[in-house]
Amino acid sequence: MAIDPRELRNVFGAFATGVTIITTKDATGKPFGLTANSYTSLSLDPPLVLVCVDKKVDCYACFDQSKVFVVNILSEGQDQLSTRFATKGIEKFEGVAVKQGSFGVPLLDGALGYLECKVTNGYEGGDHTIYVGEVQTASVSDSRPLLFFKGKYQKLPQN
Repeated sequence: MAIDPRELRNVFGAFATGVTIITTKDATGKPFGLTANSYTSLSLDPPLVLVCVDKKVDCYACFDQSKVFVVNILSEGQDQLSTRFATKGIEKFEGVAVKQGSFGVPLLDGALGYLECKVTNGYEGGDHTIYVGEVQTASVSDSRPLLFFKGKYQKLPQN
């Protein structure tokens, strides 16, 4: 039985997620990044996360060759940054405030949290590659998260 891709996308979109920008660098140190909500924690011992990268994104080759990445967990109000890193054909880091992480990979200013990771494995996953990263450093602020639900950015309700 064939599944209608549009309907499947609607079902996937009904699952509320946080929003991340995954950053990395190429062999020359040039930064690359993309918006992703295909991220999840995997294990506490050892500390592992996974990210899924679409094979059609402009920076796929860089992600596929890099041995490090950072999960930048976006905070409320960073929806324009998320949209920027999801847009094709632009210089993603132009005018974006960053600091360098332990491996020279950009940490985005104002993010809710960071996970600096070394790639341990990559697996084929249909039109994506699933990268498992061992967390080397982690930090979190007390900011509020940026959420994504049914194709729109959302906020947690105020208490």
